[in-house]
Amino acid sequence: MHDMPALRPDLLRLPDPSDLDPPRRATHPPRILLLYGSLRERSYSRLLTLEAERILRLLGAETRVFDPHGLPVADSVDATHPKVAELRALSAWSEGQVWCSPERHGAVTGVFKNQIDWIPLAIGSVRPTQGRTLAVMQVCGGSQSFNAVNTLRLLGRWMRMFTIPNQSSVPKAYEQFDEAGRMLPGPLYDRVVDVMEELVRFTWLLRDHADRLVDRYSERKATFELPAAL
Repeated sequence: MHDMPALRPDLLRLPDPSDLDPPRRATHPPRILLLYGSLRERSYSRLLTLEAERILRLLGAETRVFDPHGLPVADSVDATHPKVAELRALSAWSEGQVWCSPERHGAVTGVFKNQIDWIPLAIGSVRPTQGRTLAVMQVCGGSQSFNAVNTLRLLGRWMRMFTIPNQSSVPKAYEQFDEAGRMLPGPLYDRVVDVMEELVRFTWLLRDHADRLVDRYSERKATFELPAAL
């Protein structure tokens, strides 16, 4: 091996294609958690999320939608609060997620960000988001924009998730839903279908390999050195 004094070669794992051949492929329906970012009675991010859920169920996924009503501001209460515990349990349950936020002041809403702030990168040895697939969507009050989905992608990367390439941004959302809250047919609806199809495919592809794909040298090294540090 080349002279690399900073490296612990015994903790380095060389790429092995056979690691991507799991002994048994999971056959249960993909488990998808959906989050939205508004508390309004007629929340278009919620309506879009529910439309996405219908599509996911048609595609064979098992879904859960988290209701952010009653979720305290991050760190204002203990993590044992029922809504916090519910959110974290759903995130740990999921194999993929859908995030949908309105765009407000060029970014995601506080309601949405508060949900992410309650989900840490790790709780003990449990990774609530790491290795999950992620689809991002936004609703706009005016012309089409991509600020919110761009922010959601940044958050997804920070939460160590696999964010799929496709995304949905719905302009003038108030024009895209009927009185019953169902999304109207058209290119914007078709894009939502595209995104959900892609999410399900990526989730099937990656979920059996997630632990291996996000296995890190730095974390193995920290774990190895932990007893000595104590």
